[in-house]
Amino acid sequence: MRVLSLIRSRFAPILATWLTEPEALASALERIVASRESHLADYQANVAMPLQKKLEKPPLAIAEEILSKLDLSDICSSVSIAGQGYVNLRLSPEWLAKCLMEAHLDPERLAVGLAANPKTYVIDFSSPNVAKPMHVGHIRSTVIGDSVTKILRFLGHSVISDNHLGDWGTQFGMIIYGYKNFRDDVAFGQAPVLELSRIYRVVQKIIGFQDAVSNIPKLELAMERAEEKSAESKFKSAAAPQDKKLAKDFATAFKQLDEANDELAKSKKYIEETSRDAEFLECSKQHSQLGQRVLKETSKLHSGDAENLKLWEAFVPNCKEEIHSVYKRLNIQFDHEFGESYYHDLLPAVVEDLLARSLAVQSDGAICVFLDGYDAPMIVRKQDGAFLYSTTDIATAIFREREFAPDVSLYVVDHRQGEHFQKLFDVLRKIGLSHTELKHVEFGTVCGKDGKPYKTRSGAVVGLNAMLDEAVSGAWDVVCNPDRLQGSGLAFSEAEKRQIAETVGLGAIKYADLCHNRTSNYIFDMEKMVQLHGNTAAYIQYSYARTRSILRKAQAEGFETNQWQLAPLVLSASPEVNLGLQLLRFEDMLNQSMVDYLPNVVTEYLFDTAKLFSSFYDQCSVLDAETPESTRSRLRLTDLTSLTLRKGLELLGIGVVERM
Repeated sequence: MRVLSLIRSRFAPILATWLTEPEALASALERIVASRESHLADYQANVAMPLQKKLEKPPLAIAEEILSKLDLSDICSSVSIAGQGYVNLRLSPEWLAKCLMEAHLDPERLAVGLAANPKTYVIDFSSPNVAKPMHVGHIRSTVIGDSVTKILRFLGHSVISDNHLGDWGTQFGMIIYGYKNFRDDVAFGQAPVLELSRIYRVVQKIIGFQDAVSNIPKLELAMERAEEKSAESKFKSAAAPQDKKLAKDFATAFKQLDEANDELAKSKKYIEETSRDAEFLECSKQHSQLGQRVLKETSKLHSGDAENLKLWEAFVPNCKEEIHSVYKRLNIQFDHEFGESYYHDLLPAVVEDLLARSLAVQSDGAICVFLDGYDAPMIVRKQDGAFLYSTTDIATAIFREREFAPDVSLYVVDHRQGEHFQKLFDVLRKIGLSHTELKHVEFGTVCGKDGKPYKTRSGAVVGLNAMLDEAVSGAWDVVCNPDRLQGSGLAFSEAEKRQIAETVGLGAIKYADLCHNRTSNYIFDMEKMVQLHGNTAAYIQYSYARTRSILRKAQAEGFETNQWQLAPLVLSASPEVNLGLQLLRFEDMLNQSMVDYLPNVVTEYLFDTAKLFSSFYDQCSVLDAETPESTRSRLRLTDLTSLTLRKGLELLGIGVVERM
C-alpha cells in the first residue's frame, strides 16, 4: 500500500487553499515523510513552517488550522503538533494490521499497486565489448540495470531492456589485424575468446607504446609552453603581490606546469621500461604505425571486405557465447541485443541528416557537431570516413524512438561517459526527440583496497567469471564451514551446499554493488561481502532462511499453515508494531527508489527489515507465545516478513535459500 500517497491526499485539499500552483503544492506534500525517529511518530509533516512567510502567521497557528480541517481518524490513532509546527502522525495498530493482512493475502505482489500512469522505458545496460571476456568493470552496469528493470516492471511500467553490444568498430579492426599477425592456432582452437583477448591486448600494447613515443615531442612542447606561462605569471604576480587574480593565475599556471611535467615523466618512464623488452621492441618495429594499419582493417570490414567480414562473422558467435554464459550464471536476460553492427547501415543517413539540418559541419576533413558549452565538438564522421560510437548512439536513439516510442530512455553507463551523454542528449533534442526523457544513470568505479580500480596483483583487469568464482568460494568457506554446520545442527548434501554457496556468493557480488549509492566508488572486499553479519546479502538471506525455519518448526509442532495464514493479526508489542510498520512501507520504498533509480534504497530497506525481524524474534516469542492466538498472529507476521525479504531480493536479482 502507498501509505504516503494516502496521507498526502488528506493534506492536499487543505494546502491547496493556500498553494494554488501545482508545483508549490507538490513541493509541500513532499515534506510529509516517514519519520526517522520512530519513538516520536510514524509519519511527520513539516508543512507549516514553510508557509509562515506566505500566510504571515506563526507555524504553530498554521499547524493548528491544518489539524482543525484534517481527518485521519480512520488510519491514525493520534495526530499531534510538536515543536514549532511539526505534525506528528501515529498509525492505528488495527489499521496497520488490516493493511498487512491484505498484503499477506497477495504473496506475489504484497498488495503493491500498479502505476496509475505507466510509462514505457528503454533501458540500455551492460553493453560489453564482445571482443574480450567480461571483466569486473561490467558488473555495475549489469546489476544496476537489471535491478532497475525488475523494479520498474514490478511497479507496472513497460520496460524494454537492450544490451547494446560492442560488436563492431575499431576493436574488431584490432582483433582482425592481430588474428592475421599474432594468433596462436593451437590456443585459438582450444579457447577462441581467450586467444582473441590475448591478441587484442598485444595490438593494444603496441599501439599504446607507439603513441607514447610519437607524443613525446608534443608533451615536450606542452612542457615548454607551461614553463613559459608559469614564468610569466610568476613575474606578474611578483610585480603586484596584492592582486588576487594574478595570484590565482600563477597558481593555475604552476599546477598546469606540474601536470605537464608529470605526464612527460610518466611517458618517458613507460617508454624506457617497455623498451627493455627486446622482443617486444622488435615486434613494434615490424608493425610500425600499427594504429593506421588497424584503421585500414576496420575500414575494410565496414566497407564489406569479404575476408574481414568472414573473420568477423566467425569471431562474434564465440564471443557472444562467452558473454551469455556469464549472463546465464547471473540469471540476467535482455529483451534485445542490438549491437553496434546492427546500426552500421543507418550511419550515413544520420550524418547526412545532421548536415541537412545545419547541425553538423565539416571541420579539418571530419564532420562535427559543435555544441554550446563544450570545448570539443561531437565528431560523427572522421577524416577517413569512419563513423564513431557517437554516430551509432544517435542512430540507436532514433531507432528506439521509432520502434518503441519510449517515454524514458535510461543509459546505465560509467560516470566517465558523462560529457558524451550530455552532448548526445543535446543533439537528440535538436533533431526532435523531445518526446523521450533521456537520462544517464551513471555509476562510480569498483576499487581495490588501495582505492584504485580493482585489478589483480599482476595489474590485469579482473575477469568477471573469476570474480564470481571467488565469491562462491568465499561463501562456501563462511556458510558451509563444517564447524558452523555442526554447531547449528544442520546437515546438507554436497549438492545442497554447492547450491547454497552459489546463491550466497553471487548474491554477495550483486548486493555489495547495489548497496552503495550508484554514483559512488566502492571498495571491493570479498571477505566482508560474504559475511553473515552487517549490511550484506548473506545477512538478509540468512534472515529469510530463519523465517522459513520458524515456519517449518511451527508445522512440526502442529500449527498447520491454514491455521495461521488466515489468523487475525494483532500488533500489541512494540517490536511487532515496528516490524509491521516497516513491512507496510514496502511499496512506498520501491517507488522512492525509482525517483533517481537508486537500488541502494531497496538494500537499505531490506537490511533494516532484517534487523527489525531479529529484534522482534528476540523479544517476542513466536512458538512459545502466551496464547495460541498470539502464536498464529506472530507466525503470520513472520511469513509476511519472509515474503517481503524474498521479493525485495528478487527485485535486486538475488536468490534465496530455504536453509542456511
